[in-house]
This record gives sequence, C-alpha cells and structure tokens, in this order.
Amino acid sequence: MVGLGVMGRNLMLNIADHGFSVIGLDLDPLKAAAVSVEATPGTTVQGVTDLQVFVQSLRSPRAIMLLVPAGKPVDAAIASLLPLLDAGDIVIDGGNSYFPDTDHRVAELEASGIHFFGMGISGGEQGARFGPSMMPGGNRAAYERLRPIFEAVAAKVAGEPCVEFLGNGSAGNYVKMVHNGIEYGVMQLIAEIYDLLKRGAGFTDTELQAIFQTWNNTELQSFLVEITSEILKHTDEHTGLPMVQVISDRARSKGTGKWTSQNAMDLQVPVPTIDMSVLMRDISKYKEERVEAAKLLPNGALTQVAEADRAALVQQARNAFYFAMMSAYAQGLAQLTVASETYNYELNLATVARIWRGGCIIRAACLTDIRAAFEKNPALRNILLDPAIGADLLVRQQDIRSVLKLAIDKGIAMPAFMASLAYFDAYRTETLPTNLIQAQRDYFGAHTYERVDREGIFHTQWS
Repeated sequence: MVGLGVMGRNLMLNIADHGFSVIGLDLDPLKAAAVSVEATPGTTVQGVTDLQVFVQSLRSPRAIMLLVPAGKPVDAAIASLLPLLDAGDIVIDGGNSYFPDTDHRVAELEASGIHFFGMGISGGEQGARFGPSMMPGGNRAAYERLRPIFEAVAAKVAGEPCVEFLGNGSAGNYVKMVHNGIEYGVMQLIAEIYDLLKRGAGFTDTELQAIFQTWNNTELQSFLVEITSEILKHTDEHTGLPMVQVISDRARSKGTGKWTSQNAMDLQVPVPTIDMSVLMRDISKYKEERVEAAKLLPNGALTQVAEADRAALVQQARNAFYFAMMSAYAQGLAQLTVASETYNYELNLATVARIWRGGCIIRAACLTDIRAAFEKNPALRNILLDPAIGADLLVRQQDIRSVLKLAIDKGIAMPAFMASLAYFDAYRTETLPTNLIQAQRDYFGAHTYERVDREGIFHTQWS
C-alpha cells in the first residue's frame, strides 16, 4: 500500500485482518510506524519509508495499491515505482482519479508489461477498515489474481461481496465518478427537504431527527438518511446548540460531482439533479453576497404550517424524497449506459447496483429494486422504463408536486427536487417543444431541421 493516510491505512489493516501479509509505504515516519501499532495482534503488517525496501519486500509478481490524492501525486508515485518493477507486476490506483488519466496510465504502463487498473473505493474511513464497496476495471486477468483479497475485505450484503470486475479500461474510476455524482444529488435532496421542513414548516431539529430516523426504517433506508439522523442528535459542546446550526453553510467539494456533470454534457446525457447539486455548492460559497441579498430581498412567506397539516406534510415529504432520489439514480445509471457504449466499458448495471448495496456512501434499500430491474431486462436504458419502478413513481408524483408548490409559496429553493421532477416529466413527454428551438435555429442561422412526416434535412426561407 502506497500512501498511509486514513483510507490507505484502514484498508491495509482490513486486508491484514483477513489473513494477508501487507506492507505499506509512506514518506511520513509517523504514519509508517502507526500501522504496526494499530494492527490486530497476530497479523502481518509492516510500514516503511524506504522505496527500495518496500519493493524488495514483495514477492513477484508484485501487487501494489496506490491510495494517494488524484492527479500529479499518482503520476509521481508511478514514476518512482516504475524503475523498480518488472513485467507482470500489478499497480492499482485506489483513489478518485479522473477517468481519462487512468486510460493514459493503463497505456503507459502496458508498454512496460505492467498491469495497471483503477479501482474506485467508497465507504470512507469506516468502510475502508471494515468493508468498503470497490469498483475495479481494466485488466481482468490482473483483477482475477487479486480477487480473493478484494472479496475478503469488501462489504457483504446477503453473503455477496460488494466488489466485482466492472469492465475495460477506466471503467472502475468512471463508475466511482458517477457514484459520487449521485452522492452529490442525494445529499442535496436531503438538505432541501430538511430546509423545507425546518424553515418552511417550523419543525425543530429534534423533530427532524426523529423523522429521518423513522424514514430510515422505510423504503428510504440508506446510509445518507441514517447519518442525517445521527448528525441531528449532536449538540455543540461550546454553545449548547444543535451541532448542525454552528456549521458554516459554505459547502466544499473535491471535484467528482463536477466531473460527472461535465462528462454527462460531453456525452449529451441529461443529469439535471446532479447538475443542480454542483451548482448549489457553488452558490453556497457566495456567503457575503447572500447575506446582503437576504437584507435587500427579504422572504416574507416563511410562516409555520398549521399543526393539523404537519403529519400530512411529513408523508408527502417522504414520498417526494423517494421520487427525487430514484430520479437521481435513474440519471446516473443512464449516464453509465451511454458511457459504457461510448468508451467500450461493457458494464453490467445489475452488477453495479449489486456492489453499491453495501459499503458505499450511496448504499440504499432501493438498489435491490434497481438491481432486479436490470437483471430482468439487461437492455434497460433507464430505470424509469421498468414497469414496477415507473408505476411506483406515478403513485408518488402528486406528493413531490405538492411539496414543490409549498416550497415555491414559501420562497425556499429546492432546485434538485425541481430538476428531479422536470427530468421525469420531460423524459415521459412524447413531443417536446424543442421543435420550436429547431425552427429558431434555422431562422437565424440556417442550421436546418428534420421533419416528422418525411426523411431528410430541410431549410426554410423564413423571411
């Protein structure tokens, strides 16, 4: 293991706990020494700071995993290792690398006879230590050599390990990128429904904690709903206020959501819920301007919802959130479908859904239904076209409309919810008004258009 930060160290200890010998390399002597101290007694774990000692300690063919920050640190690690490696050795990038970088590294190392593959890892600190979801792609033969290790350390759901070879080239990093895009979307949806219920309906943080805890025992069961209920339990030791109230609303990111949106636009795949989630993190950074705007443009619509309507609103919010969450999954999975065809990944989306059911940040009960949909119809282009999922969303659609009407009346921004519903409504519309856009393009730029009643490309002299 190269890189003994939180993820590298914990994954290394996890591997050792399952009976494998592991050595770690880090230039920080304290991190290198810490792994032996933290290791379970009886396991074979060593941390070193010397590159040559590290490489010489491994039997051939060597298997080396990098868990260093994406970008130049990955290239630097590869460059330092390369002179010491032999043909047949395997190098795995376990970080959040941008997928074109992985394709470049695969080709570069292949010339030296070294197998390189990217493997997305999700689950955070606890997942790495006790069972992450892992998304490898690239060289199948190289993965098969390491399958016993990865299947041993991965999260398990109903006895199935949450790891599987996904496809060619950068498939693993690409799937992890879209995983993170969906993660952005679901987190934004949770934040928006929290905001509506709190500011728009007057629920306290204590009441909202109970609501999210209850929701986590329903079809909404998921890691992100679960941790939301846990977050809302915490009190700040300095002020006595709910912890969430003393945390700045300037949201940060590491870029994977933006990559998802940018690449979706390149592929011409609509992912509006993810797009809006990236946008809202961006707008959160304009704190000073928002403070000024709040004074100049006050919201006078923030009155509490009547007590008699609160229980009904909670039920509507539950259905609205499920609807929007499924829309976000639909968008991300549709992007994977097109990307698989474009980049020759040969993804199996039932497999993707299966390994997302445990260990990862977007693990959720709904993935069982999504997996079943793809197993029933491997050619499914969009989960909205699955009869069972589509019928369920039709039943819930009125509640997301009601929730959004309330948000509009209250002046509360819910762009991810609006985008989720708009995606559903546009996707099921047989004839969109984009025919007018085509006419406009032809009018001002002679860009031509197609007709519905005959084949060919046409142009009209409009004036």
